[in-house]
Amino acid sequence: MNAQPALATAPLPPLPHWQSTPADLPGAIRQIKAALRARIAASGRTVEEVFAVVEWRIRAQVDEIAAARGRGETIWPVVDYADIEAGTVPAEALDKLRQRGCIVVRGHFDRQQALGWDRDIVDYVESNRFFDNYRGPGDDFFGRVGSKPEIYPIYWSPAQMQARQSDRMARVQAFLNSQWKHESHGVRWFDPNRDSLYPDRIRRRPAGADSNGLGTHLDPGTLDLWMTDAYQKAFRHLFDGTVEQYDPWDPAHRTAGPQYPGTTMCSAFRTFQGWTALSDMDHDQGVLHTVPIPEAMAYLMLRPLLPDVPEDDMCGVTVNQVFPANETWHPLLMQALAGIPDVKAGDSVWWHCDMIHSVAPVRNQQGWGNVMYIPAAPWCPRNEQYAATVRDAFRTGSSPGDFPEEHYERSWPDRFQPDDLNTTGRRGLGLD
Repeated sequence: MNAQPALATAPLPPLPHWQSTPADLPGAIRQIKAALRARIAASGRTVEEVFAVVEWRIRAQVDEIAAARGRGETIWPVVDYADIEAGTVPAEALDKLRQRGCIVVRGHFDRQQALGWDRDIVDYVESNRFFDNYRGPGDDFFGRVGSKPEIYPIYWSPAQMQARQSDRMARVQAFLNSQWKHESHGVRWFDPNRDSLYPDRIRRRPAGADSNGLGTHLDPGTLDLWMTDAYQKAFRHLFDGTVEQYDPWDPAHRTAGPQYPGTTMCSAFRTFQGWTALSDMDHDQGVLHTVPIPEAMAYLMLRPLLPDVPEDDMCGVTVNQVFPANETWHPLLMQALAGIPDVKAGDSVWWHCDMIHSVAPVRNQQGWGNVMYIPAAPWCPRNEQYAATVRDAFRTGSSPGDFPEEHYERSWPDRFQPDDLNTTGRRGLGLD
């Protein structure tokens, strides 16, 4: 499986692309699938041959995860914030991070600091009568958790902004960004030492709660991953016969490309999705799970091209919904689903932006399950463009553009103010 056959030297056929959502989705799907198959065939390989290479590589990692689980090992790598700060993260931990694409940072923030932020958020929403005015979930996806609410559409609390612009957050984000090949092909794709302060929501799940969780999915995009010019270039090795060269840590062409709009979209390029714990959480209390194989994206992208998938179907991927992963189309990947270990308030949890993830359901949760969603979203053309809309939302207390237009905080007098921004915050919003 490691030997790559001699490939055709003639130019490969061009791919059609749609820079905005196609009007005829089934027709566009049929057209792009035919074009991708033709492009792979022109390279001298078949779709089945290319997919077999990916499947073999993924299966080896699934088997390794199963063996580690059988030995009682924690699947998620764990590092201490102190080692990130001192530059002493062990080489073995770095290797495991790149292999698994996820990590828990112990002691990212002092536990009492995190618990204090949790109390501050409660004071913030209660003093502004959020629960009196709450209108229910603003999007269908997070509405499925069955909470009242569980995901709070709050973005501009002092606690959230203090965490986003803190030195400790910037240091961890830079560490994570540095795992990516931020320069390649003569281009510097992003600045690993500058984050764009992507604003996201909070989750508060009380003790005793029942939650339906969230099914296995991923968030880098939907049909745009196959249909836009930038992503076709980003995933070029999957479709030009050089699948062995695919590198899930290469951001080439991803930092400027568009994404089809939807209620669950992300306009920014994130190297890692992440959250910071505001409470202690045990591993069996409705926590995050991932398929800790960054290379699994190649499997997901090629799977719709196999002959058992209907011609107008991309294994269930469509616009205005998250990218699904499931037993129907991806049973091999589902075998590797692994949850986080126990975490304490102040720990942070991170996973590669292309990784399948889910939140397990829970009944009668023991203890609170509270987090702030803060990713690593390094400064790049795509994030700079989105930052302009974020600045306007920040100034007015509005919901950011990627999220439903709920705007609860517009009249809240104690939200975080521009004068409270430090240098990191100003740079992250593009003000300096």
